[in-house]
Amino acid sequence: MLEYVALGLLVFVAIVLFYGVIVIHDIPYEIAVHRNHPHQDAIHVAGWISLFTLHVIWPFLWIWATLYRTDRGWGFSDGHSSKEHIERLELELAEVKQRINALEGGSE
Repeated sequence: MLEYVALGLLVFVAIVLFYGVIVIHDIPYEIAVHRNHPHQDAIHVAGWISLFTLHVIWPFLWIWATLYRTDRGWGFSDGHSSKEHIERLELELAEVKQRINALEGGSE
C-alpha cells in the first residue's frame, strides 16, 4: 500500500513541476499583456522557445516585456513632451550656431 502512495506522490510532483515550468515561462507574456505591449505575440512565442533553450533567454524576455508601458512608451523620454523637447533643442541649436559664427568671425 505504501508503494502506491509513494507512486501517486511521485506522479503528483511530476505533474506540478511540469505545469509549474509552463506557468513560469508565461510570466513575461502576462506582463506584456498587462502593459499592452506592442510585441505581445513575439514575447509569447519566445517564451515557448525558451522552454527548448532551458530558459536561457527567459530573463531577456522579462526585461523586454517590462520595458514598454502605454503611458510612457519605451521609457527613454526625459519627461518633456515631444513638441516642447523639439522647441528646446531648436533654441539650443540656434545658440550654438550663434556661438560658432561669433568664433569664426573673430578669427578672420
